[in-house]
Amino acid sequence: MPHIFRSRSTLLVALAASLAGCQHYTPLPLQTEAGLAPSLAAVPGLPAHALKIGEVTLLAVTRNPDLLAARARAGVAEAQLVQAGVLPNPSLSGAILPLLSGAGSVPGWNLGLSQDIKALIVLKPKRRSARDSLNQVRADLLWQEWQVAGQARQLAGDIVLGERLRPMLEQAYELMAKRYSANRKALEAGNGTLSTLAPSAAALQTARAAMLQQDQAQLASRHKLNALLGIAPDVALPLADAIDLPGFDPREVRVMLGTLPERRPDLLALRAGYAAQDEQLRVAILSQFPDLVLGASASSDNSKVISGGPNVQLGLPVFDRNQGNIAIARATREQLNREYAARLAAVTGEVGALLSEREQIALQLAAVSHDLDQARVAADRAARAFASGTLDERAFVDLLSTRFSKEQEVMTLELALFDRQVAIQTLIGAGLPAVDTLGFPDPGANGAAK
Repeated sequence: MPHIFRSRSTLLVALAASLAGCQHYTPLPLQTEAGLAPSLAAVPGLPAHALKIGEVTLLAVTRNPDLLAARARAGVAEAQLVQAGVLPNPSLSGAILPLLSGAGSVPGWNLGLSQDIKALIVLKPKRRSARDSLNQVRADLLWQEWQVAGQARQLAGDIVLGERLRPMLEQAYELMAKRYSANRKALEAGNGTLSTLAPSAAALQTARAAMLQQDQAQLASRHKLNALLGIAPDVALPLADAIDLPGFDPREVRVMLGTLPERRPDLLALRAGYAAQDEQLRVAILSQFPDLVLGASASSDNSKVISGGPNVQLGLPVFDRNQGNIAIARATREQLNREYAARLAAVTGEVGALLSEREQIALQLAAVSHDLDQARVAADRAARAFASGTLDERAFVDLLSTRFSKEQEVMTLELALFDRQVAIQTLIGAGLPAVDTLGFPDPGANGAAK
């Protein structure tokens, strides 16, 4: 009997030791209030001066709520990598068989220890797949940072350019309001007609509509920017009147198109995902071999006869040779291969299209700027002619409206040119964190012999 108690004591000690290394549950309550900063003072590290576009971009990458949530995915992938590298546990079995009847004199017992060998065979490719999946998450996160930075650049730039447009719209509105007021007073005094009031009234309504539309667009852009920065929508973020984008050379951008597979995080993420699936295919192929469990056991019968030795458990692959999982893994790998090829083609075409659009807008801006110079000269002459009584009201208002329309057209084209530049620089990563910050090997090595 003493040896039975010793076996029980050993088993209890082993169980206690394993439980001592277990993790413990701790609650993680959800937030009950929105995490938006209610004021500028509540934003940590915010400069005291008006922010340039580069500073807004850095603030967006640091504070964007979606990025903060996405960074938690990297923690999940890191935990999965740890799990993939853990050796499978051996199995321990045992039993005590009290004597119920018969010629025996003591209780019987048995004890066995076994290990799944197949789990050890697929351990390395599973670990490599988890590592590639972690690389994919990191690259996806960097790509998301690029997108947030690009949105911050565009919104901040749109707001700055919109603020430049506002004084011109105000000037047009004030001038048209002054003309309308003068014509209305003349009509009320009997010195004018409806034909002289109508042009100034229409021009006034057009100028008011343009100013209100611009105010709405500015407010919407500020709300979007605040949401991107994790700031309450009613907080007024001060922006400097400067467009500090990285240098732009269309010829250099075209040359950089050839290196996009090594520079674009989304392409690197697809490569890493393809590599992870390639390892999953290896796992599926290795798993077609029979299940193999090796171990040893010992037992004692009721007459104190003790026996022991090795044992083997071998699965018979009569029906299931893992052919279904192999087919799924192979088809998934083919799908990812084609998705990568499609993304690469789309990226190249998108950048090329934006460059072509930018060139066209630049030519249009040059032509409209030339027309604006002429419209300004014509408006100045019209003002002098109207003051001297040699030009009627309708012609004067039409010439002024033409000038302000050209001013607005130039600003619109400048905004479109700015938006195309921001889009191109976001797609190629100009002024954004480089992919060498990801911390994993050159993806060009993926698919090589491992």
